[in-house]
Amino acid sequence: MSVRPLLSERLPAHPGASAEELLDRFVTWAADAGFTLYAHQEEALLEVFAGKHVILNTPTGSGKSMVALGMHFKALAEGRISFYTSPIKALASEKFFALCDDLGPERVGMLTGDASINPDAMVRCCTAEVLSNMALRRGSDLDAPYVVMDEFHY
Repeated sequence: MSVRPLLSERLPAHPGASAEELLDRFVTWAADAGFTLYAHQEEALLEVFAGKHVILNTPTGSGKSMVALGMHFKALAEGRISFYTSPIKALASEKFFALCDDLGPERVGMLTGDASINPDAMVRCCTAEVLSNMALRRGSDLDAPYVVMDEFHY
């Protein structure tokens, strides 16, 4: 049984890598990990790494999480904070553990209102309500350059 390579090992040693290099590192990791990207994933990743906003409306199980992972990778490589949000704590917790596996537990935190783990991590999993409250309290002072809104039903 082969071990899936760690995405965190593909982070550049120093900030300043180009978007093209970061995209190449991510796509190469995905291939090495045994993932074959779908056309919609490739298109969405190109947009994310080009710095564009993306709304990905595809069925459950069609690979939206891979695109989100690419965004978190990009943010980490740039030394910027990223958020993963979901409407319920159970999904935020599930994603927290998955991101810990791919990016390393030292880089991932969780904020759900009643639980806080590594709250100053560069990648933060939380409920949409928690991020919304942070935005209402801090306004433009909130450092949230990258946000994944999973299961966005609002």
